[in-house]
Amino acid sequence: MSGTGVTGVTGVMGTSDATPQLVAEAVRDAMWADDQVSRALGMEMVAVGPGSAQMRMPVRRDMLNGHAICHGGLMTTLADSTFAYACNAYNELSVASGFDVNIIASARLGDVLIATASEVAKTRRTGVYDIDVRDQDGRRIAAFRGRSMTLPDKLIVPNLPVTRTRAKA
Repeated sequence: MSGTGVTGVTGVMGTSDATPQLVAEAVRDAMWADDQVSRALGMEMVAVGPGSAQMRMPVRRDMLNGHAICHGGLMTTLADSTFAYACNAYNELSVASGFDVNIIASARLGDVLIATASEVAKTRRTGVYDIDVRDQDGRRIAAFRGRSMTLPDKLIVPNLPVTRTRAKA
């Protein structure tokens, strides 16, 4: 970081240049730098935007359970990581307050799982996000619904604004 801008794949951005998309990308970059779990599992960022994100993860041999299918906890971790990038994209520190997951089909060695998060509802303090997990052929693997809680006055990238219009208290 340099002065009032953020340096990364989006270049140098001052607060006057901070469109919601550029802020989402800067937040993604800041979070990714410390995201040990997602990187260790071979996840890749595909896209991020205000209230949305997409990630993918190849199913490796070390992800298989005793039935030779991808462990459900790892599919859930992909959805949870994608959820985190979507709910933090406004540059307000948000954490999971809960989630539900339904595993619909199994994934096998060599499959590539793609998780797509979309915002369902967002208030000043809470959010609801749906994450759809599919394989490389578009077959639905899991449906995840995450609930977030936004921590007041905590920014992810300190010199950038919050890009979501806050509801009146």
